[in-house]
Amino acid sequence: MKAKFAIPSAIAIVTAGLLAPPASAAPPAGSQLSGAIFTTNGSGVPVNLNIYDSKEDVYLNGGPGINAPDDAAGLPAGNYYFQVTDPSGKTLLSTDDISCRELTVNSSGVFEDVVPAGGCEHATGTDGEDGGATIQLFPFADTPNNGGVYKVWVTPVDRYDCTAPGNKQCFVPRYSKVDNFKVRNPLIVEIDVRFFKNGTALDGYAAEWTDTNGAHNIKFSEWNPAVLAYHEAHFEATEQGTHNIKVSSQPGCGLGAVYGPDGSLAKIKGSSAVVAVTVADHREGDYTYRVDVTCK
Repeated sequence: MKAKFAIPSAIAIVTAGLLAPPASAAPPAGSQLSGAIFTTNGSGVPVNLNIYDSKEDVYLNGGPGINAPDDAAGLPAGNYYFQVTDPSGKTLLSTDDISCRELTVNSSGVFEDVVPAGGCEHATGTDGEDGGATIQLFPFADTPNNGGVYKVWVTPVDRYDCTAPGNKQCFVPRYSKVDNFKVRNPLIVEIDVRFFKNGTALDGYAAEWTDTNGAHNIKFSEWNPAVLAYHEAHFEATEQGTHNIKVSSQPGCGLGAVYGPDGSLAKIKGSSAVVAVTVADHREGDYTYRVDVTCK
């Protein structure tokens, strides 16, 4: 796989286990929804690079996030709608009515269940780690995207607004969580964020992704070779266009320097830095764009 990244010469990646995850590492501050969504199989196990064998295999999951610290916030409790679109959000791929695509989040910040809808509600599984529900995304149509990318959205029911400027099928990006995935398309295009301190790679640290539509999600750095995550916060199947990656000071990691994919230094404002990452057309082949953070 080709990769765009720069690592300061003083930094060397070390094997997992040499440094424990931070005691706490809250997601970056902001007015957006806390917590994260992600796709998994029906039992809550992440699928390598978010590339699935069939549409029926893709399940929606949610909570604080994979490898999040114990005190990380989950999704706010309440009712949410979900949908599948192309990456731009202009084409709705979910083929059933919105009333069939409603879920609940419990007080622990994880998916609780789907809302009964006369039999059209989606099938569910159980996350083997947190016991929450996983929700099958099927039925949805094939994506028109030439890179084979699908985008899943989750938004609070009370934020569903078909009149809001910039809404995507009535989902307002700034109030929505998103994640991307592919079905039977092997090209790997991703943005990975890594955190280092004194030459040691850190796991359990948060990075916030804002996609080309202005929707967002949180991921945490992790060591999981099964999904090709090597001390990285892993944003898979990112669509062509400009994305923003925000990193903030967290317990155990005050921002020292932040490097973009081209090796340039990002400007740190207060306790945060934002790196713009421009993703090329997926048809150009496998590509990893890396953002590297040195902690002080």
